[in-house]
Amino acid sequence: MDLTRDRLLDGRIEIDQPARGYRAGMDAALLAAACEARAGERVLEAGCGVGGALLAAAARRPGASFVGVERDGAMAELARANAAANGMAGRTQIITGEVEAGFKALDLAPFDHAFSNPPFFDDPAALRAPDPAKAGAWMADGGLAAWTGFLLKAAREGGSITLIHRADRLADILGALAPKAGSFRIRPIQPFADEPAKRVMVRAVKTGKAPLVLLPALVLHARDGAKHTAQVEAILRGEAALGW
Repeated sequence: MDLTRDRLLDGRIEIDQPARGYRAGMDAALLAAACEARAGERVLEAGCGVGGALLAAAARRPGASFVGVERDGAMAELARANAAANGMAGRTQIITGEVEAGFKALDLAPFDHAFSNPPFFDDPAALRAPDPAKAGAWMADGGLAAWTGFLLKAAREGGSITLIHRADRLADILGALAPKAGSFRIRPIQPFADEPAKRVMVRAVKTGKAPLVLLPALVLHARDGAKHTAQVEAILRGEAALGW
């Protein structure tokens, strides 16, 4: 397997990841920036891959402990190696396991926070991945419902659930979480200020009852030639969080 070494959070974290196939990128960075775990709290990521979001979140929240669940054994092993290389093996654990098997199969106590970037497609006929290595990360074998169900079980009562996903699946996400979670806070993520959102980040509280809040959109790019907006650059460097 050909690997590249990539730097996150302005070099605070370095990860090895496959040169081809699914790679940790913007979605992982934003997911990590949305984690608000306090000291002593426990955080779980479903589908952690090589640990891009998990380790960035751990770097941002040094007092919390983290568990990642990953179905692909090779990716899970890379995540363990990345955790060790960044001095985080002591407060991170990578478990090789299937989300579709359910949270109960892990035999773990519920977490204070659970987050995920679920596979974006659950219809094989709709996926035309440019590389077969991306199929596992792009295709949700059990459908989006399996991932939301896993996260609902993984979070304790009063704990938070955070997802980043396609904007066109927002209604499905809310419908899947609503029976057991509430206090939704939704942040659209737009490529440009004058274009519709392509991603959406959703945070819910298990058993939460507060009214839904639609937050200001995060705009990734400006049309002035800069690669990212100033807000996004600060998030990517680890100088700012994606507050709720």
